[in-house]
Parts: sequence; structure tokens; C-alpha cells
Amino acid sequence: MKTIVAVQSKKELASFIDFPHELYKNDPYYVPELFIAQRDLLTTHPFHKHSSLQTFLAFDGNKIVGRIAAIYNTSHNNFNNVNDGFFGFFDCINDQETANLLFDTAKNWVKEKGATKLVGPVNPSTNEVCGLLVKGFDSSPMVMMPYNSQYYIGLLENAGFVKQTDLLAWHWDGQNYNDKSLQMLDRLQERLTRNSGITIRKINLKNFKQEADALRDVYNKAWDKNLGFFPMTNEEFDYTAKDLKMILDPDFAYLAEQDGKIVGFGVAIPDINQILKTIKKGRLLPTGIFKLLLNKKKITGIRIMLLGVIDGYRKMGIEACLYGSIIKEYRHKGLKYAEASWTLEKNDMVNRAIEAIGGEQYKTYRIYEKTI
Repeated sequence: MKTIVAVQSKKELASFIDFPHELYKNDPYYVPELFIAQRDLLTTHPFHKHSSLQTFLAFDGNKIVGRIAAIYNTSHNNFNNVNDGFFGFFDCINDQETANLLFDTAKNWVKEKGATKLVGPVNPSTNEVCGLLVKGFDSSPMVMMPYNSQYYIGLLENAGFVKQTDLLAWHWDGQNYNDKSLQMLDRLQERLTRNSGITIRKINLKNFKQEADALRDVYNKAWDKNLGFFPMTNEEFDYTAKDLKMILDPDFAYLAEQDGKIVGFGVAIPDINQILKTIKKGRLLPTGIFKLLLNKKKITGIRIMLLGVIDGYRKMGIEACLYGSIIKEYRHKGLKYAEASWTLEKNDMVNRAIEAIGGEQYKTYRIYEKTI
């Protein structure tokens, strides 16, 4: 008999975090999340100061067969003037009955808070890991991108979920990029400087606090029309920036600036999933932390994870210059692969800029919704 248990204790939370390790133990593309990072995200992250979340485990007898988080994102709803509920951290055996039980549990929880729609997966919002993989099951996910088995698509759609939007991931393999377009970007950057006083520069890690404060304002303005967006609080952005600084290579972080004002930025981070794949159950202790520290310089790929330009400075070519600057540095360092993710499927301006320098759209992630 299948039952649902609301996670309350530390032991249950550990079981919730660890369940995917057992589910994907024979999957060569699975990458375990760091246990400590998942624990903090579910318990102490600043997100919990404005919104609420409850995790659940599904049991078949004494065996865990699924998990889900029900999420009520107050900031999202207030900013977008909606009343949505969300689900995330969804993992399940290939069994529709179990999936339906999990979805119904999340639906009932958010419905009690007044939600009229269930949206997801988001872990726990679009400012973190989100989307269900629906295309590109033949490789591991990049850092801070989700992964799931292909049968998940059927579990969601058979439960009545329909597509809300798709999120795209783009790939460069080895030196496979459009060199002519990169050369044209040099001329575009010169023209931006000459005509508009806009320059592209690398982030200054020695002045990281001040840089991060300026980037927070740009981030919240640059994404203001993106589907599902809501502004990060100062504490949320500082939390994320602190994490990123630990792995950030300043050679892959660029700012677009006009008269000292930051109007756009692009940031790529090393694909530490290359290392995380070797860390059992995402535990840094006793040996995982040494693998992480000793192998950072051996990473051969990057993920361009943040790129935004504020309104009034778009359609000037800044996006192309930021992407081009990162890809040129990628070429200079002789890396083996790069990913740009994610972009909205209808963001033609950004998607064309990526295509122009040889990006191949190779993975697709989907946000689903269901009226409740």
C-alpha cells in the first residue's frame, strides 16, 4: 500500500535528499547534488523568509518510491499578480499511481493556500534549478541544471499537466564555433564604444561586493519580463553570489558598462558536475571536498548561466558581445565544451545571438502547468 509522509525530521529530510541516488544508481548520466547545498536550500535559504515549502515522501510499504515539494511562492504571486502554486524536487519510480499520489498531495497543499494553478518543476523557483528535461537524454546535465529520466514526461502529462513554456540549452563542442562571427563581434564592440560609450570588461573579484550590488539591480531589471520571474531580495542575491564566487573564474564574467553604470552582464561558471559525478551521494566528507578542490583546474567545460541587458539597451548588440567575449575566452583556454542555458524559447533576440556564433540547441527543459 502506497502512503505519503510529510517530511518533518532531519532523518526524513536526509532520506528526501538521498532518494534520487538510489533511483538513478544505474544511470551513467546522473550527477548527485551536494547534500549540504540541498539541505540548506530546503531549510535555511532566504527564499523561506517570504514563501513556504513542504516536502513529502511516497512510500510503498517501507520503501521510498517518490518525493515532491509543494511550494507557495508569495513573492512570485505578488510580483506577477497571480495565485500560482508550484511543485519541485520531483522524483519518482516509473509508476503512474505513485506520481498521481505525489501530484495530488502537492495540489491539495497549495490549494489550501488559495492557489488555482500548479506549476513546475521548480527547485524551488525559476531563480534556481527548474524545468523537466524533455530533449537531450544522451549526456549529463551541466552545473545547476536538472536531470530526469525520459519516462517523467509521461508521468506529468498523464496526470493532466500541459506545457507552459520551454527553456533551451545551447552547446558548443570543442572549437566548433563561428569564427567569422566572432571577428565581426570585435567590430560591433568597437562601434558600441564609439557611438554609445558602452564598454565590455571583466568582473573585478577584488571589488566583488560592490560589483555584486550593481549586478543585483541589473539582474532584477533585466529579467523583469521573463516568464515566472520575480525579483530576488538582497539577501537571496547575496546568498547566490557568495556561492558562485567560490567557483567563479573572472575570465568568464563580463560586464557591459556605460559611464560607470552597468547595463548588462554575462557570467559563465566551470562545469563542476565533472567532479560531482565522482562524489558519492554528494557528501563532501570525508573525501569529497578534496576531489572538488584538487580537480577544479582539470574541468574542461563551462556553462554560460547568466546573461541579461536592461531595457533601453537591448537590440544594440550587447548580448552578442557578451556571449562572444565568453566564447573567445573559451577558445583561448582550449576548453572542450560550453553550454548556454537556459533561454526562453520565444526570446528570439538572445537565441539568434547564440546561433550566430555557432551554438547548437541540444537540450530542452519544460515548465508544466495544471489548473486545480
